[in-house]
Amino acid sequence: MSIDESTLARELRTNGIDVEEVRVSPERVAVAYTTTLPGAAPDHAEMGRVCNTFIDLAEAGEFDPRRIEATAIRFETDVQATWYVDADWIEALNTYRISEEEFSARVLDSVDTDPDEPAIVGSGGDR
Repeated sequence: MSIDESTLARELRTNGIDVEEVRVSPERVAVAYTTTLPGAAPDHAEMGRVCNTFIDLAEAGEFDPRRIEATAIRFETDVQATWYVDADWIEALNTYRISEEEFSARVLDSVDTDPDEPAIVGSGGDR
């Protein structure tokens, strides 16, 4: 099932994520959110809440898994990090082909604290 940007933003906000922007395309979902912990690296609990939102929606049949590209921002255009989740990781987790620990390790391995190009940043980004 295809899900729209406003629904995804609402679901993420329900899970405590301060969403700046969500963009959905057939190939990917790009999410920019303001972190509550503006340190050098993204907060793993926030990352987990973003992931769990998409995992739960996919498990409920409300989201067709696709690549998720996340940009954690400190404020406005100050990017803390980018990270991603491949669609097949969500499918593998929801069909018990990988463990939650393996899924988490893959996501953590995707973190880039010095990105060349964020997925999107704020309402003016078109990346």
